[in-house]
Amino acid sequence: MAEYVASAAAEIVADQAREYASPYLSSIFSYEKIVEDFTSKREELEGKKKRVDTRVDEAKKQNELIHTDVDNWLTSAEKELKETQNLKDEIDGVKRSKWCRKLSWRCSLTKKLAEKIPIISKLLETSNFPQVGYRRPLQGIEFITSTDFMDSESSKSAFNQIMEAINAKGVNMIGLHGMPGVGKTTLAKEVGKHAREQKLFDKVVMFTMSQNPVINKIQDKVADIFGLKFDASSQEGRAEELFRSMQRVEKILVIVDDLWEEFKLEDIGIPFGDDHKGCKILLTTRQQQVCSKMKCQKEIQLGILSKDEAWVLFRDKAGLEDDCSTLNDVAKEVAAECKGLPLAIVVVAKALKGESLNGWRDANQRFKDSTHLYDEEVLGGVLQPLKLSYNYLKKGINQMTGNHIQMCFLLCSLFPEDEEILTEILIMCGIGVGLFPNFYSIEDKRKKIVEALKKLQKSGLLLETDGADKIRINDVIRDFAHWLTSTGENRFMVKDTLEEWPHMDGSYTAIALWNCSRIIKKFPDKVEFSKLKTLFLEGERKWNRDDLLVVFGTYFEQMKALQVLLLQRVSFSLKGFPSLPNLKTLWCFNCMLENFSSSLTNMRSLEILALIGTNIDEISEELVKLSALKYLRLSGINFPPGLVSRLTSLQELHVKTKNNLNLLELKSLSPLTALSLRLSTNQIPLEDFVLPKLQRYAIAVGDNCISNNREAFRTLDIQNFSSSLSAFNNLFCNVEALSLRNVGGQKNIVPSIDEMGLNDLTSLDLVSCNDMEFLIDTINDQGSTVAFSNLVKLNIGSMVSLKGLCYGVSPTRFLQNLKQVSIHWCDELQVIFQIDKLSEKMKYQTPLLSNLTILSLHALPKLKRIWEVKPSHRAIASLQSLKVVTIKYCDNLETIFSPCLALSMLHLQELDISDCDRLEQVIGFGQEDEIIENDSPLCCWPKLTTLRIESCPNLKYVCANTWTQGLQSLESVNIRYCPQLIQVFNVEQNKHGQDIVLPELGSQNHCWTKLKTLWIVDCQLLKYVFANTLSQGFPLLESLHLMHCAQLLQVFSSTEERDVIGDHILLNVPFLKILKVSNSQLIEELVLSNVGNSRQLCNTDVPVLNEGCIVVGNHEEVFQVQGGYSFSSIKELKLWNLFEVRVIWNDFAQVVTLENLTTLTLSGCKKLRYIFSPMMARSLSHLEHLFIVGCEEIERLILAKDQVSSSSSNGDTSLQPMSFPNLTQIVVANCKNLNSLFPFGFVSILPKLESLLVGRNSKLEQVFELEEKVEVVVEEEMKFDKLKWLSLEEIPGLIHFCPKGYHSVFPAMIELKVRDCPKLTSGFFIDSQEFVHCKTKALQLVEQDAIEESTTVRNAIFNENIDWS
Repeated sequence: MAEYVASAAAEIVADQAREYASPYLSSIFSYEKIVEDFTSKREELEGKKKRVDTRVDEAKKQNELIHTDVDNWLTSAEKELKETQNLKDEIDGVKRSKWCRKLSWRCSLTKKLAEKIPIISKLLETSNFPQVGYRRPLQGIEFITSTDFMDSESSKSAFNQIMEAINAKGVNMIGLHGMPGVGKTTLAKEVGKHAREQKLFDKVVMFTMSQNPVINKIQDKVADIFGLKFDASSQEGRAEELFRSMQRVEKILVIVDDLWEEFKLEDIGIPFGDDHKGCKILLTTRQQQVCSKMKCQKEIQLGILSKDEAWVLFRDKAGLEDDCSTLNDVAKEVAAECKGLPLAIVVVAKALKGESLNGWRDANQRFKDSTHLYDEEVLGGVLQPLKLSYNYLKKGINQMTGNHIQMCFLLCSLFPEDEEILTEILIMCGIGVGLFPNFYSIEDKRKKIVEALKKLQKSGLLLETDGADKIRINDVIRDFAHWLTSTGENRFMVKDTLEEWPHMDGSYTAIALWNCSRIIKKFPDKVEFSKLKTLFLEGERKWNRDDLLVVFGTYFEQMKALQVLLLQRVSFSLKGFPSLPNLKTLWCFNCMLENFSSSLTNMRSLEILALIGTNIDEISEELVKLSALKYLRLSGINFPPGLVSRLTSLQELHVKTKNNLNLLELKSLSPLTALSLRLSTNQIPLEDFVLPKLQRYAIAVGDNCISNNREAFRTLDIQNFSSSLSAFNNLFCNVEALSLRNVGGQKNIVPSIDEMGLNDLTSLDLVSCNDMEFLIDTINDQGSTVAFSNLVKLNIGSMVSLKGLCYGVSPTRFLQNLKQVSIHWCDELQVIFQIDKLSEKMKYQTPLLSNLTILSLHALPKLKRIWEVKPSHRAIASLQSLKVVTIKYCDNLETIFSPCLALSMLHLQELDISDCDRLEQVIGFGQEDEIIENDSPLCCWPKLTTLRIESCPNLKYVCANTWTQGLQSLESVNIRYCPQLIQVFNVEQNKHGQDIVLPELGSQNHCWTKLKTLWIVDCQLLKYVFANTLSQGFPLLESLHLMHCAQLLQVFSSTEERDVIGDHILLNVPFLKILKVSNSQLIEELVLSNVGNSRQLCNTDVPVLNEGCIVVGNHEEVFQVQGGYSFSSIKELKLWNLFEVRVIWNDFAQVVTLENLTTLTLSGCKKLRYIFSPMMARSLSHLEHLFIVGCEEIERLILAKDQVSSSSSNGDTSLQPMSFPNLTQIVVANCKNLNSLFPFGFVSILPKLESLLVGRNSKLEQVFELEEKVEVVVEEEMKFDKLKWLSLEEIPGLIHFCPKGYHSVFPAMIELKVRDCPKLTSGFFIDSQEFVHCKTKALQLVEQDAIEESTTVRNAIFNENIDWS
């Protein structure tokens, strides 16, 4: 189709017009012919335009986009019709006129018409459009309608991680996982919406997989987005067409929602990876393992909402107002029952929207009674997606295993709401109900149940906890489990805080009654539960033994099917247990079990017995009759001699308290695989005894040992032991956590304790082993040993003989997995990591220390070097994972990092150094043979957020001869008491005198864009904080403290011309609150202290506020303010020891208000002349505390009117009378040139003043003076209703307290001190109401009045509340 636009037509119109017009112009008598031709063509164009307009309207109704040439044609046609309307009107006017127009007019009109006719003709020729529009590309309805996204902390974090991964090179598969209903789909939609709006991709498509995906429908949806019409009919053929179509689009984001299992996206026709590097995949799934199977390069977990976030979402969906109504109080309780799960929140809130208060109360009660589970309207939308996840647990595995995994989930729902569940208890209950019967040993069953729990966690039905020994279930999912078990084969009942026995029939298979009151009503003596297999019974949660729940033995008589019995805080009658032939697990915690031993004969099937915190002192011989017993856990119970050796079926023995066990009896327990014991040192046999080989153990030896609960690991803790360690030889070979405290006689661990190298060891704790010199001695081995290859955590303390970690050549894989190192109080240690002594094998393995994340060194007085690295060994040592470094009291340390190691520290986040007396450089070259050339820039620590250096008296540089660029993550810098520090961050120059700029950082080369806090205290030699700082460098800076830095010249500087105006550096710091320099509305506190002879601290440009600038510094003016600034939020202003300051602010009255200032402190500003102009003083309505000390040149606090014009461009001070309505405390001292404090124009100048302390101001003549110099004819009263403390001391020039003719009254005065004021003419006395008065008379009356009133005054002032000197 030919395309013509208006501009093209205009270019050729002139030639065509002349050509067309020539026959007409040849004779002026052709006028009628031209008019007829023009009229007919214009009418034809009008009709054609209407038809095209109609077609365009129809196309738009069909959601089509209009072709560009059609739009252009309509624009041109509209333009021509408008432009020729005047010509048409002229023609019509001639027809109506009776007069014949002049020949010249007709010639002119003929010419105009002749020029327009070819343009109209051309438009008519190009008006035949086969199609006016085309199908609009689909964008995805989910992105258009996505409005449910809530910006919670969890979703915000996940969103940011997803966007970071999307933008990362080499990442093409991203996985988002989380429990059902947590908001994965909503977040994925928001990602797609954001990506489309920001035009990050050419196409964004989202589709749902579900459990049983219909591939053809998915292909149709994707094809719609790409505008593809399939020719092929087979699924494979359509996939190929889609594959080729998508390959032609450069950048694509594909969101695969609700993926249940591994799936080949190629089967749909989605190209990615090597087939399409511009295609990124974001998938959402409930199961973390799906992310792993799909080989996601980035896995992100989405968590639940916080309590506050949940309420905001709930309130919004329920349509509630944000107020404190009773309805909202009830609604908050309902919202809390949703436990932060967005799906539950939305479903419940919408179901209850519009309900009355009674309706809300009813719903709340149903939640508490769990009857909400049967209300499909309330929870139906939540339960069905959860049931899909529950049923999916069986997929891909045999029926029995699937059932057992589901039973594990249901067992978790028996435990109390919001409580973490001990995995060990859950495992033993699972074994008791018969899970995984094909596995015989306790250990094998444990592994299968742990495997099932992990599957449940990855499926989102269970939650992880901080500890590996506990799990957790979300309360909404727990409610779902209760819904599942409300009917059917497995019927459960769970009640909490039971005060009355519930109505129950005999069909339950599991009952859990928690926190039952000891005075529970209608507690039955006997119940008939013939199907009951599991019973959890807990008494009231009080520590008093008298509050135990009393249960009679007959209660259990009709529970013949019972397999698991868990009892907490329960007391039994003397009859004991009845016969429970099927009981497999009995777990008793804090129970009173009198006559318990005689009941054991009634539990012949018992396999698992736990008695913890019971009142049984010694276990009975009856225990031997439990022939099936495999697991025994005891606390506070002793053994009869010879009993343990006869428990021949025992596989696991756990005794967590002191006991009398004879270890020799363990030799008879051949099935024993797990052992937990707490032993005293004298229980270790002196003869040749060796503990058996065990799969799991937690053994603590020593009277002061505190047993741990890490039974899932192999742990050995030995304290205060000086004998041979041979008894533990079978354990050293596979020990995972080893702790030796005050263990003597060992010079090393390898080979003295174990020759094999302890390669299963993950945690090593050594304290006060005074004979130990090294961890390993390889002097006779020459590096062939593999040792400590899996050690993750190393803690060494108070080892007085320790000289190093390795003596000799480091063994193969030595410490290659080490993550945490803590070493303290080791007096002889000089070098920690000796990387210069390595075997040849080490040079070809994973770099040493490459997994180290945390390093803490404390009190190592002889430590000279942390690492000893030869230049030739740089490639085999790396600190690439190091995140946190803390070094304290290492007095001999001169440098910390060598440049080669500093270069590798790409993940360092926190660096804390203190009390290292000889430390000179954090990064230094002194210990290396090679020096890095200046032209090779060192960029390190890109993730450093916190830098703290304190009390390092010899520290000169954080780094010297290096270039610490790229500190873009730095948030906090705190440097104190480093008197030799010269510069904090030094940007070096190359040999040509040019700044080294890293090409990858570009304009951000010297930027600290995340810095929030900067403290520099007591660094007397420090001249520069940041050198060569760019103006974009500190957008988040909130707090800047500079104290006692006498040589400080500059904080921020720049070499960029665009950042400098004269001597002023422009800096954007919009969030600064302490030392406020920009965006004044946010200021809260301003402190300048001891900044020496600084020319300027910082100058800022704030384009938002009229492009003005504020200059803050210790020069003649503290603030230079231009533009429309308001300091309306500043509360505290403190200026200390600014020796050069003469004026705090210039032209302040014109542009600044301090309406919220509460505290003003000026100290040591020796050249300051005044503080406020009268106008500014009038704005201080909230000022409460005023402290002025040591400002020697100050003459007045507030300028007099006759001084205003020379100091301010605004001389109008008549806005309102001067007053300080909230000022409560005034201290003015050591201001030797001050001659008056306050001018005032009316009585209530200081209505709330409580304390006025004035002292050592040698030229002060009067405290208060009249604002206008007028003579007072009639005595006036000035009342200070709140003033309690008044002190006037050492003021030799003081004449008046208040102006002549004024009488001051102090009704609340508590203490009055007047001392060394020889010229004072104001007299103080007390009246009959015990009010203090002060009067100043005319000079000729002073002596006479003083004689008359002296007796009265002196008698009055000796009151107990007045002190007169």
